[in-house]
Amino acid sequence: MSQPNPDLFDQENCALLAAQAVYNMEAGEADTYRAALGELISGYDQLLRQTRRLVRRSDRQEFEMNQLNHRLADLANELEYRATHDSLSGALNRAAVIERAQHFLARSDMAMIVLDIDHFKQVNDSFGHPAGDTIICGVVDCLQRTLQTPGEIGRVGGEEFTVILPQQSYLQAQQIAERMRAAIADRDFALPDASRITASFGVSWMPAGADFGTAYSEADEAMYEAKRSGRNRVIRADQLLRA
Repeated sequence: MSQPNPDLFDQENCALLAAQAVYNMEAGEADTYRAALGELISGYDQLLRQTRRLVRRSDRQEFEMNQLNHRLADLANELEYRATHDSLSGALNRAAVIERAQHFLARSDMAMIVLDIDHFKQVNDSFGHPAGDTIICGVVDCLQRTLQTPGEIGRVGGEEFTVILPQQSYLQAQQIAERMRAAIADRDFALPDASRITASFGVSWMPAGADFGTAYSEADEAMYEAKRSGRNRVIRADQLLRA
C-alpha cells in the first residue's frame, strides 16, 4: 500500500521548527546556531525555488486557460454567425431577417424592401450554377455598398432578398431601393454573353407594433407588380392601394 505524499513544504517546516528550538535555547554552542541557521537558509532557498516553480506553473495554466476562453468565444461567435447568415452570400438568412424585423417593429416604425433578380432561372440554365452564385454574391455586394443608413440585408430565397430599414419613411426607402436597383443594373457581372442583370423591387412601410408577415406580404406583392410592369423597377405597396 502506497504511502501518502508528504506535505509540499515538510522539509522547510522541519528546518523552521529546528531553528525555533535552537532560538529558544537559553544557551548553546555557536556551531549549533550556525547549523540551525544553515538548515533554515537551505530550507528557505528550497521554498523560494518551489514557490517560483508554482508561480510559473500557475502563470502557464492561466495563459492556457485564457487562450482556451478566447478560442471558445471565437467558436461561439462563429456558430452564431453560421446560424444567422447565408453561407453563400454572407447576408442574413430568412430566420434572422424575421427575428431582426420583429425586433425593430416592436420598438419603431420600419420600411421593408423585397427584391428578386430578374430572369435568374434563365441565367442558371444558360451558364450554370457557379455563374448564378456569382450573381447572388454580386447583388448582395451592390446592396451593401448602396445601403448607407442603418439597416439589415438578408437572403430569404434562392434569388430573393430583403432589406429592413428601421425608422425610414416610405420615400426614404423608395430612394434607397432606386439606388440599389441602379447599382445592380449598372454592374458588370461578366456573363459569357455580356448580358446585364436587373432586379425588381417592392417597398412597404409599417408602424411600430405591426408584424413581419404583413410587412413582407405587402412588399412582396409590390415586387411582383414590378415584375408584371416590366421588371427592373421599384413599386411601393401604397401605390398598389391607390391603383
